Amino acid sequence: MEVKAAILLDSMAQNAQNAKPRRSWLVAFILILAVMVLAVFVSMGRKETPVQVAQTFRGNIATTISTNGRIQPVDNFEAHAPFATTVSRILVHEGDKVRAGQLLLQLDDADARAQAAKARAQLRKAEADQLAIKSGGTADELLNLNSQLAKAQSGLEAATRNLDALRRLQEKGAASAGEVSAAEDRLRSAQNDLKLAQDKLKARYSASELASVESQISQARATMAAAEDLLQRTEIRAPRDAEVFSLPVRLGQFVNMGDLLVQAADLSVVQLVGYVDEPDIGRLRSGEPVQVSWDAVPGRIWEGQLTGVPTTVVKVDTRNVGEITCRVKNGDRKLLPNVNVSLSIITGQAQSVVLALREAVHEENGQRFVYEVDGGRTHHRNVTTGISNLTQIEIRQGVGENAALALGTTDGQPLRDNMPVRIERR
Repeated sequence: MEVKAAILLDSMAQNAQNAKPRRSWLVAFILILAVMVLAVFVSMGRKETPVQVAQTFRGNIATTISTNGRIQPVDNFEAHAPFATTVSRILVHEGDKVRAGQLLLQLDDADARAQAAKARAQLRKAEADQLAIKSGGTADELLNLNSQLAKAQSGLEAATRNLDALRRLQEKGAASAGEVSAAEDRLRSAQNDLKLAQDKLKARYSASELASVESQISQARATMAAAEDLLQRTEIRAPRDAEVFSLPVRLGQFVNMGDLLVQAADLSVVQLVGYVDEPDIGRLRSGEPVQVSWDAVPGRIWEGQLTGVPTTVVKVDTRNVGEITCRVKNGDRKLLPNVNVSLSIITGQAQSVVLALREAVHEENGQRFVYEVDGGRTHHRNVTTGISNLTQIEIRQGVGENAALALGTTDGQPLRDNMPVRIERR
């Protein structure tokens, strides 16, 4: 290329000498410009562009979705105060493992006992009223009614005898018609008194009165059941084998209705609730493995499984997210309820595959490619890729293991095919 340059310069010089004087300045300008262009061309043909490279290697890769979440018990037992009272006994401490049915704490039950006693008394009275109605009345009332019935019967018998006697006397002319008529009126009155006494004894209470008493019994029974249930709830017992992880009350403390008394659960497996950004939701599949870390225990990783994928998208602050749930193994009980943790959901993984740095892979018109550095020059290679993470990507076809791939130039020039390069360390 230097010989060609010399010949070109010599030819241009001869042409300049043979040209007319009035064109000499133009020829000189053209000559200088040609020399400069030729020099640049020669320089570019020789220059090596500095590049940084990284070799492909064989390894394992996993693609993940990272987010955060909160730890919750899977099967939580919470006890709340059933009414305003005080805590009279506490039989456990936070961290204690308890058995099903074990008494955890006792509330003051004086008011509950009084309510239960009052309810029982109301029920007994209503039941007594029902019995009295069905039997016709109380013992004193029945005695009085029977006495009235006997008196009415005796009066009727006397009125009948008196009327018979007067009628015989009338036949003999010894009694007047007025006396007989008066005796007949007394007989009818005695008959009415007897019928009234009999009716009182047979049906003292009406059907509506009986229904009212039966309603009172039903209400009294419901009141007593509620009172006994309230009394029973003053004893807080574990419904299942569990571990006490929250005990926010102290002995003698006054609590209002609804106040939290104790929480217990089996913490060997916990639940994680978190949120995933909308663009990542389509990558989630139930059953995918998850890894959980907690800043309070640096370096520790808990393994788990995705159990619930989003069914809807909601807005949280400025993010559109879906809620997920995970089951996490917690055999040593180090993960505590209600703590905030970091979460990685493994959506894909591959073992012993060819990997490259992501910055070495380019894409144009849907085709991915790399620039392999070999023999001091770059070589364009189309590649087929697999899964990737934040820093690495799987290379399935196009280049093999230990291939040197250009990451980029250090002088700002764009990479291109067949570019002479000089490798520089990162």
